[in-house]
Amino acid sequence: GGWYCFNKENCDTRYETMRRLMSSREWPSTRVGTGILSSQPEENPHWWNANMVFIPYCSSDVWSGASSKSEKNEYAFMGALIIQEVIKELVGKGLSTAKVLLLAGSSAGGTGVLLNVDRVAEQLEEMGYQGIQVRGLADSGWFLDNKQYRRTDCIDTITCAPTEAIRRGIRYWNGIVPERCKLQFKEGEEWNCFFGYKIYPTLRCPVFVVQWLFDEAQLTVDNVHLTGQPVQEGQWLYIQNLGRELRNTLKDVTASFAPACLSHEIITRNHWTDIQVKGTSLPRALHCWDRSLHESNKNGKAPLKGCPIHLIDSCPWPHCNPSCPTIRDQFTGQEMNVIQFLMHMGFDVQKMAQQQGLEPSKLLGMLSSGN
Repeated sequence: GGWYCFNKENCDTRYETMRRLMSSREWPSTRVGTGILSSQPEENPHWWNANMVFIPYCSSDVWSGASSKSEKNEYAFMGALIIQEVIKELVGKGLSTAKVLLLAGSSAGGTGVLLNVDRVAEQLEEMGYQGIQVRGLADSGWFLDNKQYRRTDCIDTITCAPTEAIRRGIRYWNGIVPERCKLQFKEGEEWNCFFGYKIYPTLRCPVFVVQWLFDEAQLTVDNVHLTGQPVQEGQWLYIQNLGRELRNTLKDVTASFAPACLSHEIITRNHWTDIQVKGTSLPRALHCWDRSLHESNKNGKAPLKGCPIHLIDSCPWPHCNPSCPTIRDQFTGQEMNVIQFLMHMGFDVQKMAQQQGLEPSKLLGMLSSGN
């Protein structure tokens, strides 16, 4: 992950300030895998001994670009080609005998999974490896092309509405979207395929979607800024509505994990085992998904008992799930409990209690226990 840039001006700025996302030249020679990339069973209970390949992000094109450097454009955007080349190289390193290839990513990498998973499957088939099942795991890359809380002009990456940024980006990167999705939309409307709920129904490979219901990157592009000032009522309603909209887009997604937290990215965090939805952790849900795909290959049976793979919180506001990651005040760096956080957000306990027909103290008790 790491956002993207979509014109010369903001790519120049990015090159100056975030070089590691534009070039691999200064990358460290080694990295320690965390979360799903950890080789420690206690941090990565299901896949600690899998073969893992980490592809850092330097193409700044949501893994979709296919353009080389030219007179017209001094940057190359090759996200889609990088993945193809990595697959080619891995075939000679043992991938050819694999049963399953899981393509996973977070944030822009999560969207990249949705854009590339079917193409990777087709590439392996064309190379004669029909036996490898290709699957996707998209973390924090399922964005909505919703109406911004406050509309702003498309000046830079942060203020630009996602649809407009992607529309400009595709042209600038010579971005590729999967054929089956492209056919659903008119020419020039390919940007639609960068939005999970629009591309998902066109995908052939099984994909597991992990998405915070109140994703910080989504709120940023929607111009909801949660620093300093208490949140106004309009903003609070907007945030709750965002959670509802997101929950709706996931209802037909077979395998999903969507906690009602305000956060961004999870699978490579070392606390990724702590978050639960309805009593199930993410590694457990992924294990259930793995098993269900394995079983369904054998005999198309009903979902496994006691092994859920469709997990979406139903409580309505950020951090109503008690297992959410700790929140820190962005100015003081101090940890906040749910009640402090909600007060900071401008949450009116008296009024909310009245609406729910509860005593304020009862509502506070429920909030702190996460019910």
